[in-house]
Amino acid sequence: MEITVTISDEVAEQAKARGLTPESYVEELIAEHVVPSDSEKTMEQKLADLEKFFEGMTANSHKIPHLPDKALTRESFYRDYD
Repeated sequence: MEITVTISDEVAEQAKARGLTPESYVEELIAEHVVPSDSEKTMEQKLADLEKFFEGMTANSHKIPHLPDKALTRESFYRDYD
């Protein structure tokens, strides 16, 4: 794939400061932001993603009210359907 981009002077200066051509600098920037597919992820990355998922799921769990066991019985859900 070939992509042509008009590179701003600022990007060109950043590339020059790193000793890179503007093209290779942009390639590095893109490579840093590309998300690997699941098949390319290592087990460590997959576990980190899973941990982040569970942290998100439990982020506000302290705000969930505690319900008595009686509130979660079958009868409490279907009391109007006798």
